[in-house]
Amino acid sequence: MAGRAVLVTGASRGIGREVAMAFARGGDRVAIHHRDSAPLAEQLRDSLPGSGHLVVQADLADPEAVRTAVDGAAESLGGLDVLVNNAGRWGSHPVLETSYEQWQQQWRRILDTNLVGPANVIWCAVRHLRASEAGRIVNVSSRGAFRGEPDAPAYGASKAGLNALGQSLAIALAPYGIAVATVAPGFVETDMTNEHLKSARGTEVRAQSPFNRVARPDEIAAAVHWLASPEAEWASGTIVDLNGASYLRS
Repeated sequence: MAGRAVLVTGASRGIGREVAMAFARGGDRVAIHHRDSAPLAEQLRDSLPGSGHLVVQADLADPEAVRTAVDGAAESLGGLDVLVNNAGRWGSHPVLETSYEQWQQQWRRILDTNLVGPANVIWCAVRHLRASEAGRIVNVSSRGAFRGEPDAPAYGASKAGLNALGQSLAIALAPYGIAVATVAPGFVETDMTNEHLKSARGTEVRAQSPFNRVARPDEIAAAVHWLASPEAEWASGTIVDLNGASYLRS
């Protein structure tokens, strides 16, 4: 079969959709993961160039569903060469304005999807990636891992954990020829940020960058696609800031 076998989580919309399109345009076969967006995922599958693409469904908070989805994608694609951990969720829970029950609920749901879920996807995927000559894992983190998320601390913590997970596994998996890298976007034009960008706060959000705009999903996808390339092996362990100079860390 031509091209690489690629699994993209959270691929039915936003950044994940653009990532799937970038790999398909490059001649790769893509497994489009979704949680509860089957029509969008199927529409994307049918619109991708090339052939051999498929849709897989799983709630990343369900470990057995993750195993079934990853193994199913690998079986249908004839193995895996690239994993992109893009799926994530956000939820507001300011510490002084949230009940203890709501606080517990938000931490569980966000960590299960944004950190434990990707960790389980990786565990399942590396069993297939080890057969690849140049396996690649790219995790999609967030500027919030460094800047902080005062209204959504579980989100910021989950993305900081994802950064650390990627760096730990970059060391652990290098002997098997698997490179692991991370991108950390700021605001991106997606369904997740649409509410903020269209509100009165949108002008403030855009002004955070000296370019006076937020990122397009295809800009994030371009970076993900390069980090998954054979030429990017030496970038393993890196975290690439993609925030238009809206937050600079030393």
